[in-house]
Amino acid sequence: MHIKLILQSIFIILFLINFSYANNINIFDFTLKELDTLKVRKVRGADNKTIYTVGTNEKGNYLKAEANNAASGLGKEIKIDLNKTPFINITWKIEKDLPGIKEDTKKNHDFAARVFVIKKTGATALSNRAVNYVFSSNSSIGNNWPSPYTKKSIDNVLSTTKNNLNNWVTVKANVKEDFKKFHDLDVKELDGIAIMSDTDNSKLKAIAYYQNIYFSDK
Repeated sequence: MHIKLILQSIFIILFLINFSYANNINIFDFTLKELDTLKVRKVRGADNKTIYTVGTNEKGNYLKAEANNAASGLGKEIKIDLNKTPFINITWKIEKDLPGIKEDTKKNHDFAARVFVIKKTGATALSNRAVNYVFSSNSSIGNNWPSPYTKKSIDNVLSTTKNNLNNWVTVKANVKEDFKKFHDLDVKELDGIAIMSDTDNSKLKAIAYYQNIYFSDK
């Protein structure tokens, strides 16, 4: 009888673990095959494209970004039900940051790492609303401001190299709440995700890593 109870307990634990994983929506695989399928968008006016490569460590696959006076992003159109999985989870690391720049100005609006979440709100890309989760080189966690290029995109600092440089960091944000807070929109479904490391304004060099980006219910 005692053994039966133990086996039942193990079964329940395994079921709960699998159920938890089932509620996670993985966004990127960070493989060579996937890299070929992602939409690459060079920022208008940038001299160079950011170089993106993939690699593997003990935690799995990752994406490496090297931006040397460069700006281009990797985008993926994907529908995310924010009523079911409102939380974005990001694991990232900055090897080389951008010290001394004022990130909320056009002259220095660069980030070693950023992840956009996008909601289509019109017929063109310019009408879309976005929250831009950033790994800042100079600001503090929790700070946020409208992009100096468009008020339809909000920069929101989730990590900073003032606390973590060359260390893997895992962060979480409630995307549904952030769209309500920053855009006064009740967003039920996202339309896309994008990654970008850019240094086209500051003309500096940054190196960043992205890993394990997914949505979860809590």
